[in-house]
Amino acid sequence: MLPPENLNLFPENAFRVPDRSTFYEEAARGAGFSVIAGVDEVGRGPLAGPVVAAAVILPEGVLLTGVKDSKQMTPRSREKAFKIICREALSAKIGVVSWGYIDRFNILKASLEAMARAVQSLDPQPGFLLIDGIHPVSLPIPQQCLKKGDQISLSISAASIVAKVYRDSIMTAYHDAYPVYGFAQNKGYGTSKHLEALKKNGPSPIHRLTFNRVL
Repeated sequence: MLPPENLNLFPENAFRVPDRSTFYEEAARGAGFSVIAGVDEVGRGPLAGPVVAAAVILPEGVLLTGVKDSKQMTPRSREKAFKIICREALSAKIGVVSWGYIDRFNILKASLEAMARAVQSLDPQPGFLLIDGIHPVSLPIPQQCLKKGDQISLSISAASIVAKVYRDSIMTAYHDAYPVYGFAQNKGYGTSKHLEALKKNGPSPIHRLTFNRVL
């Protein structure tokens, strides 16, 4: 089922850095939606491992100190924020899509599938989605895509942190199985040491074989 068109909750000139991180959540509530989920994914760029998405529903009026775009945070600050989000969220769920799915289809489809799985796991189910990026999720739920949403929406920022911490833990676990690639350090991204290991050892079972530089 195709998703509904993005609702025009915000005029085009409103796509700017808002004056508060709950601006878009407040706009959705003002349009009549009470349960709003922020959705984001991590792991599009790595050469190995899954893509992971998170969907987070925050209660109205919650203030989460230190929660921002996960890419702008240190691992330690992300871990701290992760615990706060899991404690304060009404619901926070994960969607994981494997490297096999990525190779069979493509990374965009895999990312959207991971987002859909995360949203479908939420309890309660949201009435509205705030999606990071420009691609809607194929679910029959009203939604709004936000460019750089992880920088301007608290719910999406929270989702980015949950997804990042969860995926990092997966890649750290895979390091024990395939230590020569340095997954605990590079999380599957194409660092120079990772590329050197690929040249020397070839790909592991969790590498994305359709990605450049893997084969």
